[in-house]
Amino acid sequence: MMRRFRDRFARRLRRLVRPAWLGTLRRTRPLSDRWGADRGTPLDRYYIEGFLADHRADIRGRVLEVKDSGYTVRFGTAIETHDVLDIDAHNPHATIIADLTAADAIPSERYDCFILTQVLQSIFDTHAAIAEAHRILKPAGVLLVTVPAVSPVIESGDYWRFTAMACQALFADAFGAERVEVRSYGNVLSAIAFLAGMAWEELSRRELDVQDDRHPLLVAVRAVKSSAGGVHAGRGRADGSDGG
Repeated sequence: MMRRFRDRFARRLRRLVRPAWLGTLRRTRPLSDRWGADRGTPLDRYYIEGFLADHRADIRGRVLEVKDSGYTVRFGTAIETHDVLDIDAHNPHATIIADLTAADAIPSERYDCFILTQVLQSIFDTHAAIAEAHRILKPAGVLLVTVPAVSPVIESGDYWRFTAMACQALFADAFGAERVEVRSYGNVLSAIAFLAGMAWEELSRRELDVQDDRHPLLVAVRAVKSSAGGVHAGRGRADGSDGG
């Protein structure tokens, strides 16, 4: 009984010493239903753009991006040509209409770089999508990926949230562990702010730049295809199957 009393007192003391002042965030609805886009720039874009800026040297030659070519144009260096992939035939920006889990319309070993930001959470068969991404890259081609660790749920087509450990395993299976780099971005403050619908302009760079691997907002992956091309031994055939 005495121990239980001491524990309860200690917890109360911690609350008094480190009070949680929620302020305007003490609400059950987010400030924005558009990821903060109506207040400024969606907060996850801070980390996505930082990741792409750090790897702009990889965005070169023949480049593929999903939905539009905004990041290719903004961060690319020595671009020879670029394509836009989408499953939606009504997208006026798309040059290739295909499902990434079975992108037969795209020849193998075609691209030097594939920018795949905030897409895999909307694909149920992530293994097949990653296998196809590997297949369409040239030998030594680079896949630049971001996925959410924390994010509001989209009403349709939203299947996954990812950890750094899961990404390491997923992409190592296709590319080989030695050719995969994984990094987490964000911290508990930026994760809370993103869920609440705040824009990145509402936090300082000092707050945004704190990296806390236990409370990431986003995970980024840089995966490089072997210079020998072909299929990594650990993942089966390039079409995503196990070969039966």
